[in-house]
Formats: sequence, structure tokens, C-alpha cells
Amino acid sequence: MDKSTAGIGDLEKEVMDMLGRMLDNNTCGWRQLAAAASEQPKLLCSEMDVTSCSLQVLSATGSPGRSLLALLADRSCSQLFLLQCLKKIGHQGALQLLTATERQQIRVTVQPNSLQAAAGSTVVLTCRASGPPALTYQWFKGKEEVLEATGSTPELVLCPLGPQHQGSYICRVNHGDTCCFSQWARVRLVYSPVGTGPGTLFSGSASGLRVIYQPQCQTLSEGDTLLLECNAVANPPPQYQWYHNSAPMPNKTRLLKIASVTTAHRGQYRCKVFNLYHEVWSDLATVSVGPTSITDLSWVEVDRGSESNELERSVSSAGSHPPQPQSKNFYATDKVALLIGNLNYRHLNELCAPMADVHELSNLLRQMDFKVVSLLDLNLQEMHSAVTEFLLLLGKGVYGLLYFAGHGYENYGNSFMVPIDAPASYTSQHCLCVQNILTRMQEKETGLNVFLLDMCRKRNPNDGVAVQSGLVKVTANIVFGYATCVDAEAYEVKREDVSNGIFISFLKRRVCEDEKVTVMLDRVAEDMGRFEITRGRQALELRSNLSERRSLTDKIQTLECSAAYSARNLQWAVAHALPKSRFIHFDCGVKVQLGFAAEFSNVMVIYTRILDKPKEIGSCSAQLTDFPEDVDIDLKKSNQETLLEAGSLLMIKEHVSSPHFPTLYTHIQSLQRLKKELTFSLCLHYVYSDMEEEVTEKRAVTVGKPLVSKLNLYEPRPAASVSLDSGSVSELSSLSEDFASNTWSLFTPANADKFKDNNNVHSY
Repeated sequence: MDKSTAGIGDLEKEVMDMLGRMLDNNTCGWRQLAAAASEQPKLLCSEMDVTSCSLQVLSATGSPGRSLLALLADRSCSQLFLLQCLKKIGHQGALQLLTATERQQIRVTVQPNSLQAAAGSTVVLTCRASGPPALTYQWFKGKEEVLEATGSTPELVLCPLGPQHQGSYICRVNHGDTCCFSQWARVRLVYSPVGTGPGTLFSGSASGLRVIYQPQCQTLSEGDTLLLECNAVANPPPQYQWYHNSAPMPNKTRLLKIASVTTAHRGQYRCKVFNLYHEVWSDLATVSVGPTSITDLSWVEVDRGSESNELERSVSSAGSHPPQPQSKNFYATDKVALLIGNLNYRHLNELCAPMADVHELSNLLRQMDFKVVSLLDLNLQEMHSAVTEFLLLLGKGVYGLLYFAGHGYENYGNSFMVPIDAPASYTSQHCLCVQNILTRMQEKETGLNVFLLDMCRKRNPNDGVAVQSGLVKVTANIVFGYATCVDAEAYEVKREDVSNGIFISFLKRRVCEDEKVTVMLDRVAEDMGRFEITRGRQALELRSNLSERRSLTDKIQTLECSAAYSARNLQWAVAHALPKSRFIHFDCGVKVQLGFAAEFSNVMVIYTRILDKPKEIGSCSAQLTDFPEDVDIDLKKSNQETLLEAGSLLMIKEHVSSPHFPTLYTHIQSLQRLKKELTFSLCLHYVYSDMEEEVTEKRAVTVGKPLVSKLNLYEPRPAASVSLDSGSVSELSSLSEDFASNTWSLFTPANADKFKDNNNVHSY
């Protein structure tokens, strides 16, 4: 199968999602793709189709580009035609993604080995690869393609072996226009002086016993089948003895087969071949087996409490198997998640992993239709306010999920999340008690309460007070997933650019499984338990009273509470509205575009592009300056040519970049502290072709209060707040038309009283 026959639906979901996000723009996006695809009658997009795609922006996680791709996939659009359409509209980023994705997907898992064998024998060279479906194989001897019958199969058979077969061989694995090559393997012909006539015993040197097929290195996932082969020729016939890490194994045949391997089967395998007169050893074959996708990383012990130690060890890759869906009848009235990652502590050790952990979990939860609020580096007041806003989004039957990554501790059965402004000798009065949050969630009559705490649980020696948390009701819908056990620490996997916590490294492989939450977390615990690096040091602990088979993948059913659902959508959207892209025209004739992209709910990237300039102007650049002190901006990293240089380690450049116009990026953090509208200066520096002196023009730009800054999290919250299931729902629902037209000014903090009533809220 090549691109001409492979459909869009054969692409991985992550690739489809990324393509969808890249097509969510007005200049070179999904509308242009729809017009190009309509050249084929079966792919013709009607006005209703286009309208349906455009309405996806009203959904919390909707993507018009992703919706169009799904429509084209349903109509059997091929990958080849998609590439042609993307070339026609000039979307270089999407073209590069599709090409790079196929190339990365092809991986040679079994390499051909060099062999030497006697004339007339049979030699088999094997090359196997993983990747997209219907891979094809081509064998080459030197520069010439092997035209024998097996030259286009994973196993090249040379029989009977003769002088014409001597030489170097390589295998090319193909998928459409992309390919991947194996390593070179050399075949040598050995002429044996050994006689084989009647009455002649096998004699001569060790060359009389030859291994003609060597065991080959393999990379497997847990549950896969290991198959190693060692084949030899000899007279008398050879016998076989397999060894694993120098220890003999019970297998005494030329084929070694182990079904459902585990990490215990990692290591080096070798086969001893012998008969009455001779003994030879096969080559070493290294077999890698692992439960996680972490590769080539170092392991760093991180005390997310008060101290830090570091140890480095290598870890191995692993795979997973998709779960089997099961029938169920449970649903959520909505799904809301609050994710907090604290890294840059003022008086405690800084952490690395929470940023990537929050980012990855946010993306996975959005795939399951969660409304996600993701926040980095919150102080105590901001954490209080964020939780209060989170509770506003909850209601009867809603699934609520709280994830925290940062410093923490546990005293007398209560878990405490440490904000970034906590003093070195912090106590419970400087932190948030998780059990108090649970009590407040239960008042909302939620359908499911999930807490994922990626922090240490050591006892705090500075805190001797037993906090009396609110009375927890018996609701049989509570799940606690602790990244580590009581009085134990959490760990991080550290890389040069982005780090992951051990917990998220395993959770992200399972969290989207269509299983009861506790079953999913049990599997995560089993995966972590097989991970040799953390065995005996970190183990997931699950506490739950969940009596029903509720899953994070449960569908949202809003028939009975559509007004509350609409109000919740509206309230969530208020905190996630980005400024519209705008165009600034300077007196000299230069046109500059300002664009905005969200990395987290309180982190934004502004990008600037010079779209047009008069011919008489030579060099020209536009930079952002004069930002307010409220927000966090590293001036050394502002106005950079790449997102990485600007300090954004997680965003995909293709989301905002343009292949035609040079782009500068500025990374803005801590938007939750913005007290007024975001105002900055756009400075244009240019030089006329016939002059040497640089000219500067400056424009003040005001973009309102982007993302979560509208919620004023720096302000203390009143002692009472409202549920969106209350009587104020009708007021909010009446504003849905303004929401659809992006009239965000109606939802400024000045209107916050519209979201209040007399329900009681427990204080911390």
C-alpha cells in the first residue's frame, strides 16, 4: 500500500490532530484545503459541510481543520491526494509533517547479519521493520537490485550458495515515497576441505562446524514474542545450547521462542553449537524489552518536598497494547480538569518536569472532551482562586479532575500542595489541602472526582498540626491516584530540553484507555512496578471508593442540563480567549501582523511578521517592547527567530509559523497576575536602500486581557460562589449569541457578580 491507496484514515490520531491544528487559520488553512479537495466530485464540500466545520470553534476543544480531515477520511480521500492539495494551497508545514511522519514511523527492528557458509548451503538474510501498514522490501547487492524471487521479501534466501552470491547486501524498506535502509551485511563463501564420502568421519579444524544463520538483535515491547534462530551445518549433526546473560537456558533447539516477554528477558543471548568433535559460538544478540517509551534518558531523583538528590541510570523503551473496548451505560453531564504545575519555587528547589507533564496531560484530556485549565507557577492566592474558578465549572453529574505536579507533603492523612511562594519552612497554612478541595467538589454533586497528585508524600517536620479537613460524604465516586506511596518521594526523567515525571511517563500511555478509572490506574501501577529503575523507590498508590464502572472516556450527555452545559462552555471560554490576530500599518508603508497562540491557560506566545514593505526599504524588523511588570518576560529571549530560543519548549512551530514571512516570537508567562489590559509597544526598525541611518517607528498596542488573566486570580475570592447549575444559568445562556461572535468584552471581571449566589464554600 502506498500513498495512492492509503487513506487519510490510516494516519495516526496524533498526526491527524496536529494537521487539524495547523489548518486552523484563515490564510492557508482548512477552507483553502476544502476548496482544493472539491476538485474530486466525491470530496466536494457543500456549504453545509463548510458551515459544520466552522461551527467547531464553538466547542471547547473543537477544531475546524480536524473536522474537515475527518470528513475527507470518511469519503476515502487518499494520502496522495491530500499531499497534492496541500502542495496546491502552499502549506509547507503540513507537507513537511506528513513526509517526516512516514519517515519516522519506519524503523528497522531486525538487522541482517554478515554470514559465511559453505558452497551449496542455504543462507538467509533477514530484515524486518515496524511502521505504517503494508511496508515493502527491496534487497540490493552493492548497487544492483536483487531480482531473485525472495528479493522483495523480508527474508532473502540464497540457495544453493555459490560464488555469485558473495558480496555486501542491504535492504530498503519502503512506504510510498519514503524509505529506510538496513545495515550492510556481507556474505562470504567458505570452501571446506572436509570429505563427505562413505566411511569418512568428519574431520579437520573448527571450520567444519559453521553457523550459517546468526541470532539477531531485537527491540520488543512487553507481551511481544521473542524469536531467535541459530542455524549451523556439521557432520555429525550439530546440537544447540542457548545462553541468556551467560546463564544456560533449557532450550536446546536451533529456535528459541519466548511468548509474552517481560523486562526480565532483556539482555544478551548467545547459542553454543557443538557436536562430537567441535564447538563454536554464535554472535551475541542483544534483546531490549521495556514497559515505557522513555529512551536514552537519565533518571533523576527529585524530592518534591524539601531536598534534592540526583542519580543517573539508563532506561529502555517499551510498548503498549491497545485495550479492548467494553460496553457500558455511564455518561458525564460535562468533564472539567484543573491542571497545576509548579516549577519555579522562590525558596525551595526548582523542578523541571511539571511543565511538560501538565502540557502532555492537557492534550490527552482534551482528546477525551475535557475542558482543561492548565496553569504554571501559582502562588498561594492564585491557587486558591484557581480552585474556586474550577469549582464554578462543576455541577451535577460533571466529571472533575484535579492534577498537581510540584512540591508537596502528607501529614495525618491529608495531602498538601505547595505554592511557589511558600517559605522554606512551610506549614499547612502556606499550602492547599487536597481533602478540603474534595469536600467542596462533593457539594457540586459531581459524577466523578479524580485527583492525580504527582508530588512527594513525605511527612513535613515543620508541620505538627493535624488539619481538620471538611467532612467527606460517602458518594462512591472518588479516585485518588498518588504518584508515590506514603512517606516516599517522586522522580523525574531528565532530558536536555524537556523533563517528564515518572508518573506521567507511564500515565500518558494508559489514560485514554476506555476502562474504569481504577482499572486504568491499576495498569499504570503494574507498568511502574516492572520498571527496574524505580522498583522499591516509587510506586503508584491508588485509593478509591468508586462503585460504578466510570471512565475518563465516558461520553458527555447534556439533554437534561443543556443550559448548564452551555453556561459552563461560556465560562470556560472566557478564560481561554486569545486576542484576535491584527495588522499594524506604519506610516512608511510597512505592514506587520501580530498573532497569538496559547501554550497554557496562563502562558501565551506573540509572534510578529512583516507582511509587506515598500521596495525602497531595505532591511526591516519589528520587535515588541515595553511590557507591563505584572507579566513574566525574559527580555533576552524575546523577539527570537524560533520558539525554542524564545523559551517555548513545547509548542509546535508549525502552529504559528509561516514559510513565506520571517517570524519573531515572544513568550509571555504569568498572565494570571496581569491587573490591567495587556499593553506593549511594537517597534519598527528599517533602513532605506539609499540611506545608512536606521529609522524607528513605535506603535502602542493594547490587546485586552488574554486567556486566564480575565479571571483576576490575584484577587481573594468571596466566601460564597455559585454553581453554573443555579438560577443564573439563564442569564449566561442568553449571552451565547455574543459568545459565538467573539464579543468577549461582555465577560470582563466587572461582570463577575453574574456568576455569584449564596451557596456556601469551605475556606482552607
